[in-house]
Amino acid sequence: MFYQIDNAVLTLVVLCALAAINIKDLLGAGILFGAYSFMMCLLWAVMGAVDVAFTEASVGAGVSTVLFIAAVFRTSRRTKD
Repeated sequence: MFYQIDNAVLTLVVLCALAAINIKDLLGAGILFGAYSFMMCLLWAVMGAVDVAFTEASVGAGVSTVLFIAAVFRTSRRTKD
């Protein structure tokens, strides 16, 4: 019954991962990594692993994304492309 939700969230996970790999801007990559972590949190919750989903939400989508974005703001974002 929930396989449509599983497939939709899994598709969004793959799209976020591919976009984070291919983007040139570091801030955009950090934000897409946060979206990827949040989608993984939803996927874990749909599969019934609530403890893993909570950990992914707090560490992956929360702390790691904030640290990545803080590191980007402390460095240069300019690219030669």
